[in-house]
Amino acid sequence: MSSKGDLTRHHIIEKSMQLFSVKGYFNTSIADIVKATGLTKGGLYGHFRNKEEIWYAVYEECGRVWKSVVFNGVREISDPMERIKLVIENSLQNYLGGGVFEGGCFLLNSLVDLAGQAPDMSNHVLKGFQGFAGLIHKWLAEAEQKGLLQEGLNLPEIANFLVIAVNGASPLYAASKDPALWRQTMKQLHYYLQTLRKDEEEKINHKDTKALRITKK
Repeated sequence: MSSKGDLTRHHIIEKSMQLFSVKGYFNTSIADIVKATGLTKGGLYGHFRNKEEIWYAVYEECGRVWKSVVFNGVREISDPMERIKLVIENSLQNYLGGGVFEGGCFLLNSLVDLAGQAPDMSNHVLKGFQGFAGLIHKWLAEAEQKGLLQEGLNLPEIANFLVIAVNGASPLYAASKDPALWRQTMKQLHYYLQTLRKDEEEKINHKDTKALRITKK
């Protein structure tokens, strides 16, 4: 059972998360947080020393929420390519399309908001995205070892591309709220993943050979 102090701390994180997501870190003041939480400044500082410390707590909570949505159901899948496919689906349909955070993806918004102004904080966020790309790379390497992929693929570049493509839909969707954006992105990324498979390469080669035979006739 959570103590009163734990509940208050969580309340501060929850309200600050909403403020940071919508207004940004620099446009959110301690006064804003005090008003949103209904606490006094003394009550707030009893849990956090400053706004930056609140942001780090918010980031950790957002990371936990993001993982719970994006990696839901992944452990049960043995095919690494199907794992990547599900992660993309969860990221776009359930995380972005599900409106988990008011104002769009808190993590991506923070990266843009903090870049060039708070290097330690922005690097903290960047490491999270790099870790995500690293995991995708690991799964691609596993697929390659299992003989599921075409030969000669640049796996680090593919992993980075997938992370960039998934997150690129976030600001556009946040601005328009048009679900066609994440649906089309998901559809095209699923198709792209299929083209990486060795069996897809064999199908293409078979079609090319068949077409060549028809042409010769």
